[in-house]
Amino acid sequence: MPFAAYLGAFLVLPTVLALMTGLFDGDGALTGDNIAALVDPVVLATFGNSTWVSLLTAAIGAATGALVCFAMLGLPETGFVRTTVDAASGVLAQFGGVMLAFVLVATIGTQGVVTRLLDDVFGLDIFAGGAWIYALPGLIPAYVVFQVPLMVITFMPALAALKPQWVEAHLTLGGTRASFWPTIGFPVLAPSFLASFLLLFANAFSSYATAAALASQGSQIVPLQIRTALTSETVLGRENLAGALALGMILVVGVVMAVYALIQRRAARWQS
Repeated sequence: MPFAAYLGAFLVLPTVLALMTGLFDGDGALTGDNIAALVDPVVLATFGNSTWVSLLTAAIGAATGALVCFAMLGLPETGFVRTTVDAASGVLAQFGGVMLAFVLVATIGTQGVVTRLLDDVFGLDIFAGGAWIYALPGLIPAYVVFQVPLMVITFMPALAALKPQWVEAHLTLGGTRASFWPTIGFPVLAPSFLASFLLLFANAFSSYATAAALASQGSQIVPLQIRTALTSETVLGRENLAGALALGMILVVGVVMAVYALIQRRAARWQS
C-alpha cells in the first residue's frame, strides 16, 4: 500500500497531468496542436540532443564502470579499497545539480584551476573554440561524473555473482582462463550490462538540475525545453506545450525502462 501510494503520487499522477495538459489548450478545450508540436523541427532537434548526450554518457559510464567493477572483482568485499569505492559510488551517483555545476566550473571552467594550470604550464587553451562547458558539450563530463558510480552500483552485483565453480568446470572441460570470458563470462553478463546501460540512458535523459545549473542559456535538451515552455510566454503560442514535451519524455523513458525490466528479468535467472 505505501509503495502503491508512492507510485500513484510520483509516477501515475504526473503522467496523467502531462497527458491532460498536452491534449488541452489554455482554455480547457481539446486540441491536438500541442502534440503536433512534438514533430516541430526545433523540438525534434531537442529530443535528438537529449538522445545522443544520453547515449554517449551512458556508453562512457557503462564501459568505465564495468572496468572499475572488474578491477575490484578480486578484492575482498570488506577490504578498504572495495568499501571505499562502494561508499564513494553511493555518494557520487546522487551528486548533481548546483553542487556538481560549481565543481566543474571551479575545476575546468573558463577560469578554473585545471584550465589555468593547463594554460600556464603547457600553453593549452581548452576553450580556444569557445566556452563549450556552458553549452551542450559541457553536459558530457558533468553527466559522466554520476554515470560511472551508478554503473558501479548496478553492475557490481552481477559481476560478483559469477560463480567460481563455473571457472573450475570450464577448466576441467579443457578450457583456459582466457577463454572463459568470451565463452561464458561475457554472454552471461551481457543482459546485466545492457540493462545497466539502459538505466544509465534513462538517468541521463531525465536529468534536469545539473543541466539547468550549468547551461543556463538556451534549451538544448528536453528538460530545459520544458522549463522554457513553462516560463516563456511566446513558445510556439501554446501554453500547454510543456505537457506535450513531458508526455514525449515519459514515453521515451517508459519504453527504455520497460526494456530494462525485461532484460533484468532474464539476467535474474542465473543470479538467483
